[in-house]
This record gives sequence, structure tokens and C-alpha cells, in this order.
Amino acid sequence: MTSSTLTACATALLLTLVTAPTAAADGGNGHDGSLVLVGGGLKDDNKQVYGEIINRAGGATARIGVITAASVPESQDPDAADPELCSNSKCNGAYYAGLFKSHGAADAQWIPIDLDHVANADDAAVVRQVNSMSGFFFGGGDQSRYLMTLLNGPAHKDTKVLAAIRAKLRAGAVVSGSSAGAQIAAGKDMVTGGESYEGLRDGSSPGYFDEPTVLGYEPEGGFGFLRSGLIDTHTGAYGREGRAIRLAADTGNDRVYALEENTALVIEHPGSTRERVRVLGPRGVAVLDLRRARGIEGTEAGAWSVSGVRYSYLTDGDRYAPRTWLTLPAPGKRPLLPRSTAPVPVNGDVFYSVGNPDGVPYSFLDTARALAATRAQRTAAATTYEDGPRFTVTFDKAPGFVAWGKDAAAPQTLTGLGIRITSE
Repeated sequence: MTSSTLTACATALLLTLVTAPTAAADGGNGHDGSLVLVGGGLKDDNKQVYGEIINRAGGATARIGVITAASVPESQDPDAADPELCSNSKCNGAYYAGLFKSHGAADAQWIPIDLDHVANADDAAVVRQVNSMSGFFFGGGDQSRYLMTLLNGPAHKDTKVLAAIRAKLRAGAVVSGSSAGAQIAAGKDMVTGGESYEGLRDGSSPGYFDEPTVLGYEPEGGFGFLRSGLIDTHTGAYGREGRAIRLAADTGNDRVYALEENTALVIEHPGSTRERVRVLGPRGVAVLDLRRARGIEGTEAGAWSVSGVRYSYLTDGDRYAPRTWLTLPAPGKRPLLPRSTAPVPVNGDVFYSVGNPDGVPYSFLDTARALAATRAQRTAAATTYEDGPRFTVTFDKAPGFVAWGKDAAAPQTLTGLGIRITSE
């Protein structure tokens, strides 16, 4: 396919995106607000992301409510009295409030809800505090603590504070979060933990587990702000692509938004036919498409395989339409034809195993981009560090795959790369 043909395809994508249904088709079921979800590791000086949240909350008049109930409460922090060492909900709330003010928010306040203050989630004064805010930020930690503090028990019924936040989102407010604060925005089958290798080998199980390698999930999900796909966080930094694929395959979900650190997925009108996403930040967001995926249990213990997965990696400025499954790369990016004749480097640790002292983060992405950059290969294989069984990931320049970038030698955005995982 020539570069001009690929450019014509991009134009067709744009026409599809901009002619999608308008608000009249929503039936009032979506939100007029937006989400800004970060894959963890949000740096203090990330003006792009903090500025986006503040602008969506009103710019110079922005009032940000900070919720840090995913942190341990003050009573469980041995360093609570030391402002230099403390790491609990209260001091983390003050920390983020200070950051939002330093980035230009008119006001930012900690919303005093955590495991020490569960009753506050139904307190009228705290609800009034929430209603005075124009945006919200959920901090990191353990997303199970958000379930314990902001949802009323196993029925997953909103507390008054969560109902107020949901109403603010529906009316136009921005809701943001990082790490667990992004994960809790998920709908059903929210991931609760696990590593890629053990997840591929053993499959997923509902619940929370003390063993961090077990792939667990919460069937009832999180707050359900974003329902067009599963969410995973710290993806490339922790090698979580494998667990994301296995969880989606096990639970019948056909899409995963796999978020990278210090980078945001910005979602407009979540839950409506107008839902659109955009990537903002220095890394990217992977979109895993499992519509045609087929997972098969092997006859040997731990054996499992899946085929038909499509992997796209979106970077700064790229847009995506969940309803049509189409990506529009950012202005200035163009389709790239591979120029290198170098083979794809051998990769014996595709999911950056915690057991490998010489492992490299973003290993999965590195192999995908190396394949995109070379004309010497149409497929490339990478394996897990662990064996018994060992899993092989095959990357394939399947029909429809396109690499995009501004520099002819450096693919940045990838769309429609085929992925197959097999065990041996």
C-alpha cells in the first residue's frame, strides 16, 4: 500500500468520526462532562494533564475536589505526624490540593472520606462541599478502598457523595484520576490485581487476593463512569498487556484501554453515542480489540492460547471513536512505510517479569514498534521470561495495520497490529 493510499484511508476515518450521530441520538443516557484518566505515575510538573483537568473545571475559576480514599487512612500510617514522610489519605489529599493550586486552580480541597471517615460519604455537609466543586480528582492506592468508602456494600449502591459526583459529571463537570483513581472509573469486571504470566497461565478469578500475582477482578466493577472498555493502568511500565488480554477474554469484554504512566486518556461525553477519546501526554494508551479473539484452554496444565486480538497504540493528540472503533492520528502524523532492513531484536521477556533482574519496561511496545519500523519481517515473536509453560506472543502486520509518525524512521502510533499468544 502506498503512502498516498494510506493518507486517503486516514481521510476516510476522519469523515467517519466527524459524521457520527449527534446528541439527539443519546436519549439522555450519557454525560455532558468528561473524564481525564491517567495510568499512574503522574509527575508534579505535568502541565499538560493538570492544565487539562483545570481547564475542563473552569480554568481560573476551577474548584477541584480531591478524593484520596484509596490511600491508607491516617490511623494506619506510622509516619502520619511527619509531613515529610506521611503517606495517608489526609496528607495525600493536601498534597494534591496544593499541586492543583500551583497549576492555576482557584481552589482545591480534600474531600474528607477514607476508612477512618466512612460515614462522611453520606454526610450532608460533605455533599455540599462536593456540590461546590467544578471538578474532581481521585488519587492512587488500592481501588478496593474506594468501593468500601463510596459504595454501600455489595449492592454497589451509591453513597450520597458518589451520587453527587455522578450528577456533577452528568451536568458537565470533569472527573479525573490516576492509577487506582483511574481504575475505579471502570464498569463491570474491574481488574483488582495480578501479573501477566500468572494470569495467562492460571486465568482470572473474581475477587481480591493477597497474592499479588493472581489475576483478580471485581465482577460488579467500579463506579462505571467509563463502560466502553476495561481499564488497566501502569501497562508498559509493569508489563500488563498479557493480563489485560486474558482478563478481557475470560470475561467476554471486547475492548481494553491500557493506560501508560504520566499520560491521560481524555474522554468526552462518556456513556453516550458521542463518546470520544483523546490521548494527552508523553507516552500513550494501548487499545486492545478482542471482537474477533478466540481463547482456547490447552490440554496441559497452564496451557492457553488466544488469536484474533488487535493492538493499537495511541500517542499524544491521537483521537479515537469507541462506537466506530476508529483512530484518527494527531495532525502532523502520517502513514509510514518501513525503511529499516534490520531484524526485530530478540525479546525473551515480553511482559517485563518481576523475576528478571535484567528486564526492560515497555518491552511489548518495543517489539511492536521494531516490527513496524522494519521491512525485513511481517511477523515477530517474543516470549515470556518464565516457562512451564512458556508463552509466545506473535506480532503480525495483518491487513489493516498502519504505523504513523512525524519522523519517517520512528513509528509513534500503531493501529491494527495483530496479536496471537500461544503456550508451549
